[in-house]
Amino acid sequence: MDLKNGSVVTEFILLGFSEQWKLQIFFFVTFSLVYSATVLGNTLIMVTVISSSTLHSPMYFLLGNLSFFDLCLSTVTTPKMITDLLTEHKAISIWGCMAQMFFMHFFGGAEMTLLIAMAFDRYVAICKPLHYGTIMSHRLLNGFVILSWIIGFIHTMSQMVLTVNLPFCGPNVIDNIFCDLPLVIKLACIETYTLELFVISDSGLLSLICFILLLVSYTVILVTVRQRSSGGLSKALSTLSAHIIVVSLFFGPCIFIYAWPFSSFSGNKILSVFYTAITPLLNPIIYTLRNQKMQEAMRKLRFLHVSSTQNF
Repeated sequence: MDLKNGSVVTEFILLGFSEQWKLQIFFFVTFSLVYSATVLGNTLIMVTVISSSTLHSPMYFLLGNLSFFDLCLSTVTTPKMITDLLTEHKAISIWGCMAQMFFMHFFGGAEMTLLIAMAFDRYVAICKPLHYGTIMSHRLLNGFVILSWIIGFIHTMSQMVLTVNLPFCGPNVIDNIFCDLPLVIKLACIETYTLELFVISDSGLLSLICFILLLVSYTVILVTVRQRSSGGLSKALSTLSAHIIVVSLFFGPCIFIYAWPFSSFSGNKILSVFYTAITPLLNPIIYTLRNQKMQEAMRKLRFLHVSSTQNF
């Protein structure tokens, strides 16, 4: 997939947040801490889920995969954003830009699918508890994860195969902190109206439909629990609140950015940071602080690590 011969642009310039040096230092320190905490938190969840026998259940299996997708999604954009804060020439090669968009939509699409699988897991656990072990089998769980990877790949390829060969021969400035598909498409030297509509239908509607499906599934769960017992409603709300927060934080910015991607919106940079840097950090915080079983497993893992260290 080579660029057309008429293309003369070899790199894109990212405007970033601000040209003021003091603000750049502030953002550098802030996002360095955020990314470090994201890597530490999500890695800790994955290690804990793998190592602890008490967490070998469908919910934690899916949670471990969610942490992996969060870690990958954050790594695609945040390190580049951090290093650009210390340089005057905030540039990214055209192929680096294409790779960034490819993996961002790949892991983003995969995470959307996985969140739906997690909602189904909570539905079965709350509404059909006696059949939970039978329905949520290892085969189904592996199928959910494989399906997430497949949908993520199809989602990103369906857009990138049309974007990678666009000719770029004029402006090369992207008013964002990383390469984002709607903004890159606008820089092409040809008419891209059809491609713009395709991005809206692909990314925008995918985000919106997944979000609506998730809200409907949570509503069905709450209605079912309320009909069975009023006492179980508070327990269901407590269980689902973490999922609803994660879903809202992830899909909210995606819908705003990709459902209306070609209209100018001053908050796009903030929303972009939110779903690529902040949300991957909040996921482990939300799930660990509200989950006693996860906290207990982490304490046991730390105790075993300390004990093994002392033995040496």
